[in-house]
Amino acid sequence: MQHSDAVGLVLARPARMLGIEPFFAELIAGIEEGLSIEGRSLLLHVVPEAERELAAYRRWATGSMVEAVVVVNLHAGDGRFALIAELGIPAIAIGGPREGLPVSNVWVDDDRAMTDAVNYLALLGHEHVARVSGPATLHHSEVRDTAFRRVCDERGLHATTVEGDYSEEAGRRCTRSLLGRSGPPTAIVYDNDVMALAGMGVATELGLTVPADLSLVAWDDSPMCRLSNPPLSAVTLDVHAMGNQAADAVLNTLAGGPVKSYLVPQQRLSTRGTTAAPPAASPPSALA
Repeated sequence: MQHSDAVGLVLARPARMLGIEPFFAELIAGIEEGLSIEGRSLLLHVVPEAERELAAYRRWATGSMVEAVVVVNLHAGDGRFALIAELGIPAIAIGGPREGLPVSNVWVDDDRAMTDAVNYLALLGHEHVARVSGPATLHHSEVRDTAFRRVCDERGLHATTVEGDYSEEAGRRCTRSLLGRSGPPTAIVYDNDVMALAGMGVATELGLTVPADLSLVAWDDSPMCRLSNPPLSAVTLDVHAMGNQAADAVLNTLAGGPVKSYLVPQQRLSTRGTTAAPPAASPPSALA
């Protein structure tokens, strides 16, 4: 049976997020660029829930619609790899642990990046640091959470974590919750740029000045971070290059290469206008 030259990518997330979150746009562009070297293309399918993602794999396998698939947003007990293997579709993953996966993956050292971010805030003098995470079930959220708590413990910092979902609404809700507490944090680390920008808006509405009253750090640097006012300090990752690496992993897998973990260039902290030393005394609750 003749197979397609397409490689499949299913995103189980609200379709509207693709229009406002730069990460996946950059990732998709990088994958497509890398695949085009061998005349292959990327077949993107956006679904609202995990069960629909599994259904897409079954449909693709039945119709021989893709040569391979790229799996993203890994989580504990991820059952997608067992299904994909049962269907006989070659696969690679983006993210996940460096070892132990049944397929090749593109690995990001989120532990080190979070360690660098929290250490930087501690050196500035912040004693209460908060984190607005993505969904707690995702593997990279767990890695970042663990590193965040570990470094805060090592530094003797008060740490608070609230869970978001990468959306603007979650960024606003979580920030308002954090700033409404007694003894609010003087610095917040967000798991993506959209939530961080929403959080900056909330801080301004509540009469706080960034960074004089509140320091903010975003994950996944983007043009939105660089163009905000003030520009957002952010964890910078070359997402386009990561997409290129994912494409290389796919092509190597299709060529019969061994299971391998591809390490992306280390993320770095880009310090800009939203981070500074905390005020001499923590400000009172903004919602009091």
